Amino acid sequence: MKAKLKKLYDFSNSWTGTVIIVLLVIFFVAQAFVIPSGSMKRTLLIGDHLFVKKFAYGVPIPHIPWIEIPVLPDIHGNGHLIEGEKPKRGDIVVFRYPQNIKIHYVKRCVAVGGDYIAVKDKDLYLHPHEGDEYIKSHYDKRDIVEIEGSLWVKNPYRRIFPGIQNDPLIKPNGLYPIQIFNFEPFKVPKGEFFMMGDNRDHSNDSRFWGSVPYSMIVGKPWFIYFSWDKDYKIRWNRMGRMIDSLQKDKRFIDKSVPLAESYNE
Repeated sequence: MKAKLKKLYDFSNSWTGTVIIVLLVIFFVAQAFVIPSGSMKRTLLIGDHLFVKKFAYGVPIPHIPWIEIPVLPDIHGNGHLIEGEKPKRGDIVVFRYPQNIKIHYVKRCVAVGGDYIAVKDKDLYLHPHEGDEYIKSHYDKRDIVEIEGSLWVKNPYRRIFPGIQNDPLIKPNGLYPIQIFNFEPFKVPKGEFFMMGDNRDHSNDSRFWGSVPYSMIVGKPWFIYFSWDKDYKIRWNRMGRMIDSLQKDKRFIDKSVPLAESYNE
């Protein structure tokens, strides 16, 4: 046993062993990800460096980093080696952009398969597939509204996640996509997920290109290991923070961050 452990130790210290171990970690455990745009402000900021938990929703088909070529066949047809639990409403999720699978996006899952979703005057409305009784028992009664005989939840995530925002400067003047202001009721297909950015008026998301299938799901943001702003000033108060707790804590929602200047992210 001692000899085997020594061989394993020697192998892990070799260049080949190091590369294999790093790739195994990237493929199956965690992968570094940098927030490139402002679509999740004020929850996640441009310059946040975080690790993505790759096994949060099963084990996705591993891809070679940077060139994003799959190293194994998709034998199950769902983009995963091992199927796991699916994204839940309210989860922040990292996924492959359905229109270009080499690009990773990070958004909040606001609806799952079978749910109805709509936007009216920038307000988000959700009708979970479980029905009216589920709504009564799981949501704040102050947010429940009746529309054409069915119960809907108005802005279901704002009380939980204080970083969600709208830009008061974005108005329906013909300069911006209509989906920002109004989005007709849409039933999310089974096995798919409707994603939206927390910076609602500056997010290229499911309102424009549709829901995300499970095959595109990569993982869940885990924790921030480094963060700096555009002036390369380190945000010490964000480093080491777990995303699950940070997104609910008003102390870490940076209200000084300016809104995005244009709709392009």
